[in-house]
Amino acid sequence: MATPSRKTSTPSSLASKRAVLSDPSSEVPSKKKSSVPPAAPPPLLSSGPFVEGSIVRIAMENFLTYDVCEVSPGPHLNMIIGANGTGKSSIVCAICLGLAGKPAFMGRADKVGFFVKRGCSKGMVEIELFRTSGNLVITREIDVAKNQSFWFINKRSASQKIVEEQVAALNIQVGNLCQFLPQDKVGEFAKLSKIELLEATEKSIGPPEMHKYHCELKNFREKEKQLETSCKEKTEYLEKMIQRNERYKQDVDRFYERKRHLDLIEMLEAKRPWVEYENVRQEYEEVKLARDQAKEEVRKLKESQIPITERIEEMERQRHSLEARIKEKALAIKETSQKCKHKQDVIERKDKQIEELQQALTVKQNEEHDRQRRISNTRKMIEDLQNELKTTENCENLQPQIDAITNDLRRVQDEKALCESEIIDKRRERETLEKEKRSVDNHIVRFDNLMNQKEDKLRQRYRDTYDAVLWLRNNRDKFKQRVCEPIMLTINMKDNKNAKYIENHIPSNDLRAFVFESQEDMEVFLKEVRDNKKLRVNAVIAPKSSYADKAPSRSLNDLKQYGFFSYLRELFDAPDPVMSYLCCQYHIHEVPVGTERTREKIERVIHETRLKQIYTAEEKYVVKTSFYSNKVISSNTSLKVAQFLTVTVDLEQRRHLEEQLKEINRKLQAVESGLIALRETNKHLEHKDNELRQKKKELLERKTKKRQLEQKISSKLGSLKLMEQDTCNLEEEERKASTKIKEINVQKAKLVTELTNLIKNCTALHIQKVDLILQNTTVISEKNKLESDYMATSSQLRITEQHFIELDENRQRLLQKCKELMKRARQVCNLGAEQTVPQEYQTAFQDLPNTLDEIDALLTEERSRASCFTGLNPTVVEEYTKREEEIEQLTEELKIKKVELDKYRENISQVKERWLNPLKELVEKINEKFSYFFSSMQCAGEVDLHTENEEDYDKYGIRIRVKFRSSTQLHELTPHHQSGGERSVSTMLYLMALQELNRCPFRVVDEINQGMDPINERRVFEMVVNTACKENTSQYFFITPKLLQNLPYSEKMTVLFVYNGPHMLEPNRWNLKAFQRRRRRITFTQPSQ
Repeated sequence: MATPSRKTSTPSSLASKRAVLSDPSSEVPSKKKSSVPPAAPPPLLSSGPFVEGSIVRIAMENFLTYDVCEVSPGPHLNMIIGANGTGKSSIVCAICLGLAGKPAFMGRADKVGFFVKRGCSKGMVEIELFRTSGNLVITREIDVAKNQSFWFINKRSASQKIVEEQVAALNIQVGNLCQFLPQDKVGEFAKLSKIELLEATEKSIGPPEMHKYHCELKNFREKEKQLETSCKEKTEYLEKMIQRNERYKQDVDRFYERKRHLDLIEMLEAKRPWVEYENVRQEYEEVKLARDQAKEEVRKLKESQIPITERIEEMERQRHSLEARIKEKALAIKETSQKCKHKQDVIERKDKQIEELQQALTVKQNEEHDRQRRISNTRKMIEDLQNELKTTENCENLQPQIDAITNDLRRVQDEKALCESEIIDKRRERETLEKEKRSVDNHIVRFDNLMNQKEDKLRQRYRDTYDAVLWLRNNRDKFKQRVCEPIMLTINMKDNKNAKYIENHIPSNDLRAFVFESQEDMEVFLKEVRDNKKLRVNAVIAPKSSYADKAPSRSLNDLKQYGFFSYLRELFDAPDPVMSYLCCQYHIHEVPVGTERTREKIERVIHETRLKQIYTAEEKYVVKTSFYSNKVISSNTSLKVAQFLTVTVDLEQRRHLEEQLKEINRKLQAVESGLIALRETNKHLEHKDNELRQKKKELLERKTKKRQLEQKISSKLGSLKLMEQDTCNLEEEERKASTKIKEINVQKAKLVTELTNLIKNCTALHIQKVDLILQNTTVISEKNKLESDYMATSSQLRITEQHFIELDENRQRLLQKCKELMKRARQVCNLGAEQTVPQEYQTAFQDLPNTLDEIDALLTEERSRASCFTGLNPTVVEEYTKREEEIEQLTEELKIKKVELDKYRENISQVKERWLNPLKELVEKINEKFSYFFSSMQCAGEVDLHTENEEDYDKYGIRIRVKFRSSTQLHELTPHHQSGGERSVSTMLYLMALQELNRCPFRVVDEINQGMDPINERRVFEMVVNTACKENTSQYFFITPKLLQNLPYSEKMTVLFVYNGPHMLEPNRWNLKAFQRRRRRITFTQPSQ
């Protein structure tokens, strides 16, 4: 929310605004007007009493535009006056929010935190309401960060709900536009529908029970509609059900006939499981007897197998004993074999040691032979080197040759470095030229792009002219003299801003015309383009003698005093034929261009200069002299915006760039040729440098060869001496190896003897193991024979046991089947586990067949008979019976609903009488006041209770109809039909009509007079004063930024001035009582003076 900035000369952050109260007793009604705010006595001591719920005091802290402010209104009319932005509407916001109103109702913000002054974290509003039992003080503290409010009643914390209840108890409705009309909601009053206006009026001035009766009527009427609909639906439904049951009665009789057959089928199906059970039970007894006989035979066979089993077990124990002894022998054999293997491994290692000793002796023998060979070779090499050293020539005379080659090599390297430096310079020069070439190319491309823009505009507007330009560019060889493209392409503006002068001066037909120097060329062009290609183009011929450089009749310096800065010719460049044609045809060298200063002096310019055409900043003037009266006649037209010549292409600069590009290409070729020559020179110097280096290398090698030979001979002599010193005694080595081999052979003979003994022991153990295996085989054979006999007996036993198991399973199956059949039979008869078959079943079973075949035959017969009753649904009887019960129930419900409907109609009649009659009287009173107010303003207005259907209580509304002119009819007040001032007057007068009837403690109207004309504003103000200052009327707040002069005032009204400025006192320095005392003293002393 925008907050006006504070202007104060004091450093205090609290004092920015004060509401200053006027004193009614110190002013003369209708005459007293002063810029100094007079003081008023405290409101509680004023002449008029406060009504219950009136506002006694309003306090604000950090609220909207206020730091700290306290307002004490009077009991009757309170005029709050102040300039825009001083904080009048802030007081209205404080009243609304302080009395638990919603922030959105003011139309300013939807969050309460936005009403706290900018830069502050908390704000406070306090409202003191008059109450005979003791004033009610409501405090609302606002926290900006949390966007929350904290409520206090008489300085004690309370909830918002309690505050709303206290406010409602005093009949305060800040959400009712008939009671509380803030500035941003004035326009919405006229937008209220008739229904909404009736509701607001009931709440505002009607008795407390009136709106309640209205709501009850709407609820009763809604219930009445629901009951009428319900009764109608139930009656129709009841008739349909009765008709449906009549149609189904015959089907029900056939259903009961079918049921008798089904009952017999049910009894047969009930007996059949009992018959099945008895048959299976007899079969069970027979199987049980056979099963007991098989069980006895199995017992006898098992007793005969016991001796055979004991003998087999004895054979098994013998087998285990023999196998254990065999394992022991096998373990002993394994240990002996491992020892034999160990001895063999030791013998093999001894053989390997002998082999290693022989190999070591062989290696030493080979090394000695190799040493003797290397000594022989070294001596031969020394001899060859000494012979070569003797034949080597003296190398002392080679140094002068080496020095000469070194000097030649240095000279070649200097020439080579100089050549490479020149190559680098040439390369840099080439890169610079290439960079310049790219820059020039880019500039030319930009010029071409600009030219393309001009050509695109030509193509879009004059396609035939554009096609002719393309043809001309491809066929210039057909013309003898120069042919210029359309003038708009060849003209090049020096400043784009001046293009509008040229385009307004030269017609578009000539701007797109081709310019020829020869009549013959023009005829060739037009024949080809117009006749053959059917293109619509224009062509002109330049004058034979050039006008391009013709001087103007008046110097530009003489015209500068009038604001002229140039002639049209100097504003652009063009080829000589084009410029000559324009000077000859349109006198562009004689037409000056001026500025805004020229337009200001245009009368003087026309009469003093006698120029025929003049251009100012935005206009063109044409001056003519009357042939008859010799008077000067001038006409001016506004300049059109330039369309074609805004794109500037400097053709001279482009030609300069093309010449520059040619020069760069020529330099590039010269540089490239120089580079090729320098590379050849550098290649020749490189070859010469390599030859000199090779010669120098050969001479240096010859000079150092003798020294190298001497060093090699010395090195070989040293190697020979070392080899001769490294000698080996082969005989000693052979003797040591023979001694070691003999010792190993002795150890080997001992190991062979031990291995032989171990092999003998292993053979004896193998013989013992074979004997035990033969004994074990005999035991296993006897055991297998006994097991064969046992298996024969067991086979017979298994057959007998299998027969016993089959009989037992069959017995179990039959037993289970008996149980299932018994269970099914009991289920069919609906019997419990311990219940016996009822007597009625036993009696019925005696009359039925006793065998399954007879029962099945009778069942088939009865089912066939029952199937003859086709098309019957088992649910038909249930639905028939259910509908009979439902018909009875619906009949009873319909009686109850009709009684309830009659009761509601009686209630509606009673409530309607209590609501409608007082409402009509109230509307009639409002209409009297409203009509009176309008008639006093020489206008007409009426208020009536409007409804389309008397029974639709939610459609009742108050209709306001007004007319402000005698020639018109009464029209309903709407947001669209009347003007803003008329709506404001109608709203204000309606509120005034409510004033004397109002049961609310106060009313607030904010800046409603802003849209009124002075006459209506004066009339409305007089009515407000007369109505609001009567006895026993509620408190009235009227907010306005301005008032008309010489308005009537009443002694009972209170005027509250809101000031804002740099000289306001701080709150802690403001003493209202002292100010009032000083004001009274000044007032009392004035008559004596």
